[in-house]
Amino acid sequence: MSGIGGHQSAVSKTDEWLTPKYIIDQLGPFDLDPCAPEERPWRTADRHYTFQDNGLLKEWDGYVWMNPPYGQQTEAWLNRISMHGNGIALVFARTETRMFFESVWGRAEAIFFIKGRLYFYNTKGERASANSGAPSCLIAYGSYAREKLKHCEIKGQYIEL
Repeated sequence: MSGIGGHQSAVSKTDEWLTPKYIIDQLGPFDLDPCAPEERPWRTADRHYTFQDNGLLKEWDGYVWMNPPYGQQTEAWLNRISMHGNGIALVFARTETRMFFESVWGRAEAIFFIKGRLYFYNTKGERASANSGAPSCLIAYGSYAREKLKHCEIKGQYIEL
């Protein structure tokens, strides 16, 4: 498993890119982040599982924040949060993919398409010099998460499923 988000930059040679803090602040507080990096300049939840913990195998409870490793592993993480049924996941808005059809459409309660492309942060809290390179969305699993997305002040478009 890669670090949070699993976004890799050829320039920085890292795959640990953190969600902008304003997103966590808007949608939290969260009880658990099962995809947290070892080092983080801000808390994303009350409890964190890191790569060493393998959050896919741990018990989840409460309201979950998840910026999963991107790539082939993303689907397993989305399936897990879907089964948990109480949380928000941040992923690229690849709405046409098999992963989206199998793990989001028909399972999630809402999607929030973020306006523009996000700038992620490194583990020291410094913003990346380039944006993420693709559009991102927030996916709500469960009614509590749906309501948090519905009433957030993040710029973008909310769609209830």
